[in-house]
Formats: sequence, structure tokens, C-alpha cells
Amino acid sequence: MEEIQQSFTRFWTQIKESAPEILLGFLVMGIFVLVGNMLSRGLKKVMDTSRTSQNKAHLIRRLVRWTLNIIGFAIALNIMGLTKVASGILAAGGILTVVLGFAFREIGENLLAGLFMSFNRSFDVGDLIESNGTRGIVKQINIRDVQVRTGDGVDIFIPSALVFKNTLQNFTKDGLRRGSCVIGIDYRNDSNTARRLILESIQDISGVLGDPAPSVQMQNFSENYVELEIFFWINTFGEHTLRKVQTQVMEATRQALLENGYTVSSEVSTAVEVTQKNQ
Repeated sequence: MEEIQQSFTRFWTQIKESAPEILLGFLVMGIFVLVGNMLSRGLKKVMDTSRTSQNKAHLIRRLVRWTLNIIGFAIALNIMGLTKVASGILAAGGILTVVLGFAFREIGENLLAGLFMSFNRSFDVGDLIESNGTRGIVKQINIRDVQVRTGDGVDIFIPSALVFKNTLQNFTKDGLRRGSCVIGIDYRNDSNTARRLILESIQDISGVLGDPAPSVQMQNFSENYVELEIFFWINTFGEHTLRKVQTQVMEATRQALLENGYTVSSEVSTAVEVTQKNQ
């Protein structure tokens, strides 16, 4: 009984002697937590007024807050005289990280790729992209995957690592997309006049841009007709969609040629693949 009392007395004495260090450690930890929260809120206000995406802003705020919290925790342990405890926690954390890295390699790869894409990526929510054979509108960018909705309404979740490592096409990076279609006229028709008529008919269509200007070029000589290819540009940041404008361009072209006595071939009248401005 006396030994227990002496042990308790020694423990209480050590507590009283270490009380200033313990209180200082908690105070330092509290200061770092407070500063981290204040910086996080300050960054939120700054990034809300800039063009920084919400995902990137949220990730940056969390990194700043947790970095300061970890630094404050390590300093607090050192002030309290628990240097060995701090070193042990860091060492255990390192070992655990290695073990989990091997066990969940694919998950870790996606998380790391998502982290990199949060700071530097070539697409954002609302862009039309194509990656790994999937084309659609970006609906959400997560750390582990990218949610893409295809033209037929299917939501596809592409792992971040696949998007990060493979080639990605962004059709709406600057808002400009080029559409084109082909129509055939008889060899006896005047192709120069036909090109002028087509240009005049599509220049006034709502959605067709004047810069870059539309153009009509002779594409090919087939056995029975001359192929004319019509190129035009639209701004996807506006209210117009490519398919809608393309339909209007094709209809205006057809009517302009028929009304002026041209023989339009029934063997060709096709829309071709849409390309980007820099292609």
C-alpha cells in the first residue's frame, strides 16, 4: 500500500513539474489549429472571387489546414517532452503508409492522380471530353474518378489514373468547335457559284461564327458528282449546340442549291467528324 502511495505521489509530482510544458504544448497546438482554420476561411474567400474550381479550392484549404495541424501536434509533443512519442508516431505512420500503398496500389494511384489533376488539369466541369474511348460532358471531378455523362444519358466513372496517364481530348477548352458536312453537285453545275451560294446561305444562321469564318471547299471528284465540303465554327459557351447548328447549315445548303437549279446528288449528303480549332 505504501509503495502505491509513493508511486502516486511521484506521478503527481511529475505532473505538477511538467504542467507548464503541458499547458504550453496545448496552447501551441490550439494556436496552430486556429491559424489553420483562419487561413482556410481566408483562402475560401479569395478563391471564391477567382476562377479556381471548387474542387481545387476545397483541396487546397484542406491541405493547408491539416498541414498546420500536424506541425502544431509535432511541436506540442516536443514541448511536452514527448519527443520519442512524436518520433514513434511518425515512424509508425511511415510504415503504415508503405504497407497500405502495396495493399491498395490502384486506389492510391487514383488518389495521387486525382490530387495532381486538382492542381493542373486540361478540363473542368461542363467540358466535352473524350478519354479512353469515352466521350461525354464532365459532370463531376472527384479525387478517385471523373464522372462523365455520354450523349445517350449514361453516367460513366473513369478512374483518375486512366484520365491522368492517357491522351485526353477536350472539345470545349476555348468554347470553339468546328463542324462540317458534305454535299454533292453535278459535274455540269458551276462549282464556284455553288460555293458562293452556300456561303451566303449559312453566314446569317444564328450560331455560325464570322470569326473563324465559314468556308466551302471542293473535297473530291467522284464518278457521278463533285463533293463540296462546308466548314463552320460555333461557340459552345453560348446557347447553341453543334448538332442544332449543323442541321440548320445542311438544310440551308440544300435549299440554296435546289432553289438555284442545281442538281444535288442523292448519293452523298453526310455530316463528318467534328474537329477542334487547333487540329
